[in-house]
Amino acid sequence: MTKTASLFAKIAQAGLLVAALGVAGCTESSVGDFAPQHANRQLSPKILAEMSKKGMSRTSPVMARIFKEEGKLEIWKQKSNGRYDIVASYDICKWSGKLGPKYTEGDRQAPEGFYTVRPAQMKPNSQYHLAFNIGYPNAYDRANGRTGSNLMVHGACSSSGCYSMTDPQIEEIYAFGRDAFKGGQTEFQIQAFPFRMTAANMARYRSDPNYEFWKMLKVGYDNFEVTKVPPKVDVCEKRYVFNQVAAEGQSFNPSGTCPASTQPDSLKMAYGAYQSTYEAAFNSAVNSSIPAPKPTIAGIKEANIVSDWTRKRARGERVTMEPPSLNSDGSITETTTRMGRIDSPAGRKMAALDAEKAAKQKAEEEKIAAAAAAKAAKELAQQQLAAEKAAAKAAKEQPAAVAAQPPAEAAPAAEVQTAQSDGTVSKLKKRLLGMFGG
Repeated sequence: MTKTASLFAKIAQAGLLVAALGVAGCTESSVGDFAPQHANRQLSPKILAEMSKKGMSRTSPVMARIFKEEGKLEIWKQKSNGRYDIVASYDICKWSGKLGPKYTEGDRQAPEGFYTVRPAQMKPNSQYHLAFNIGYPNAYDRANGRTGSNLMVHGACSSSGCYSMTDPQIEEIYAFGRDAFKGGQTEFQIQAFPFRMTAANMARYRSDPNYEFWKMLKVGYDNFEVTKVPPKVDVCEKRYVFNQVAAEGQSFNPSGTCPASTQPDSLKMAYGAYQSTYEAAFNSAVNSSIPAPKPTIAGIKEANIVSDWTRKRARGERVTMEPPSLNSDGSITETTTRMGRIDSPAGRKMAALDAEKAAKQKAEEEKIAAAAAAKAAKELAQQQLAAEKAAAKAAKEQPAAVAAQPPAEAAPAAEVQTAQSDGTVSKLKKRLLGMFGG
């Protein structure tokens, strides 16, 4: 027996395989209840051939992994040796929010963590073409007071807290889950991560406020990398624990003290070797931050700010087109250049109320303006009348003033007579000169 086979056998003996390996409980009626035609789409011959080549059957157990930063959703299936291998990878069309977990209803965050999908969570009649509920909130979320509902992987390429795919993609992803349930799998695991949890990526985000949460997720990530089997997931002391077997008579309580537990020695050794390699790679990557880290959610405070924006939007209020964002210095950034309201009954009702209010305000403003104009016209008329009266009075008083003015002073008579005499002499002189040629 090879080392790999021996390791897998010991994990299986310790009961560490998740229920994804189970083969009981899913009846034919529960998986045949998919009415829409697209819910019954069959996997392509090409995919089936690839599965056969890897030692997988069409109905063998399945699991999914999601990576936000890379925008990928992967489907893994169980091979004949019990280990899993990747069979399909899809570009996520849209996911909502930032890197980091979901905290509260309305924060528009796509969840991160380990979730479980059962047949009842499959949604063949979804308004988003096809969908399945990922199972948020899980035991970890509830223990930490996190809220939210109806978090899906769905089609229609539209997201406000979900992982959204194109319609052809979700048909194929849905088919993987549907066929696994038909094969007897009772539930499959979804592992949702902020990014591929490599040493380089962890070093890039080592100063992020979500780093401790991500380190916890990485333990589950590493367990899968080592075993290629979905880890057994439990919660105690409000944190995830992976591949642990509680002592006889004890159990895991999400909010209680973690019980005494054990792991197979072979798993411990394999995990320890993996961690040694990781630590060396992490230390060499500490001084590098390329590419630059992506935006991440700043905890419950930012989640509450976005949640308040969501409630206002749901009420039909006019809000910024994009949710607000909390900056590292505590300030809030809002894209106020574009405002709007949701196109919904609530939004249309709010718009009608606003329009009615605006019309009343405009009518009131026009009434006030008309009254002001009338008052100004009256005052102007009074001023003109006063001016006309003043002009009439001035005209009436003008003749008396002219009559009272003394006449212009007459020139002395002697001066007039001398002037007349001088003129006669001048004329006579000119005449005599003309007669005698002078």
